Amino acid sequence: MNLPTGFVSDSDNALPLYCVQRTGFDDWRKAQTPAIGQWIDAQTFDAASGSLLLLPGDHGIAGAVLGIGDPLDPFAYAHAPHALPPGDWVLANDLADDARNALQLGWGLGSYRYTRYKQPLRAPARLVLAATAADAETFALLDACLRVRDLVNTPTQDMGPQQLEDIAREIAQAHGARIEVIAGDELLAQNFPAIHAVGRASHRAPRLIALRWGDDTHPHVALVGKGVCFDTGGLDIKPADGMRNMKKDMGGAAHALALAELIMARALPVRLTLLVPAVENAIGPDAFRPGEVITTRSGISVEIDNTDAEGRVILGDALVYAGEQAPELLIDFATLTGAARIALGPDLPALYSNDDTLANDWLTAGAQARDPLWRMPLWRPYWRYLTSNVADLANSGPSRMAGSVTAALYLERFVPAQQKWAHLDVYAWNDSERPGRPTGGEAQALRAVYAMLKARFS
Repeated sequence: MNLPTGFVSDSDNALPLYCVQRTGFDDWRKAQTPAIGQWIDAQTFDAASGSLLLLPGDHGIAGAVLGIGDPLDPFAYAHAPHALPPGDWVLANDLADDARNALQLGWGLGSYRYTRYKQPLRAPARLVLAATAADAETFALLDACLRVRDLVNTPTQDMGPQQLEDIAREIAQAHGARIEVIAGDELLAQNFPAIHAVGRASHRAPRLIALRWGDDTHPHVALVGKGVCFDTGGLDIKPADGMRNMKKDMGGAAHALALAELIMARALPVRLTLLVPAVENAIGPDAFRPGEVITTRSGISVEIDNTDAEGRVILGDALVYAGEQAPELLIDFATLTGAARIALGPDLPALYSNDDTLANDWLTAGAQARDPLWRMPLWRPYWRYLTSNVADLANSGPSRMAGSVTAALYLERFVPAQQKWAHLDVYAWNDSERPGRPTGGEAQALRAVYAMLKARFS
């Protein structure tokens, strides 16, 4: 297999790397030579999580010790590629298979830099990994996470609705999937009025991207991803600081595309439908306006209270279309609300579901994969915040209370009553640089949802 950045299959000059937990450090320290022991003591090194110590030799660096925390957490190792000097490194102590997989995944995540427009100042250290030791599923997971990062990091001039379509077509071609795209005014002809309304002001036509793959006899899984390629806020325009990173508002589409690609690459025995409503929420003479009423695909009329609550509007049409196909599971991903970030911060996606088993399975998989998420309530009394005097409901309301909950409730209105459904309100972004988490796009709960689907359908 081709190894990604940060890995090499063989090296004559690799230095030994020891991955040591703080709890086992004393035993490891006692096994070292007196000279190395004295050096470790002089550095007051204790293998704390996220630490690293270079070991001296007669001709320079003789090796290194990587302090790790939870050995099953990929990010316990992710500081290594840029903390170590460039060059080749080989694991010098034993790790269990699941910890070794976490090391490989974490090393790949830590090696990542977005390079389309700017080359990194230095190359990451490389982990020697013979092809026989490389875990194919681990690297498929890594590819999916990096796919999300690349898609979200790409600025809108190079990642508009057409480019999302192009990428979906490339993925479909690579895996023998079928693809259909409904664009521009054809959205009205085929009854996707909400997607059309949000995207009609842009010079780049709105569209619904539909990818289908798999055996008709397998369980049907539908994925929906919010593809707002840039969000000005529309006529309810965002302030400058709120608009600055809105290239990431297609982060839900990035997650759905990457998950679909992962499912196909690993040949998960499901029948897959992927739907991405792709638009740019622009300002122009034909922009949709506050106070307008849109009759959606389902026939539900929606009063536009705020044009900056556009993601839920386009998702409504896509969720109805997915529900018409009666999948066994319906899952959507969306960078939907700032309220979820206020509630849970940037690292914890907010999970909503109408099915306890589905939600609990995803939470359990997240805990096992060290890919966290947090369940939030579909508290239906909060429907009162989406009341409209002229339509069946409003897309927003004057109250700032429970913004993430009300957004999820809005989406639930477009899901069939008996349909098993989960919604992930995801940030898809790192605000600041951390080991293994460079500033910019981020995949969140993606490994967890794949593990959940694999456990359910394998």
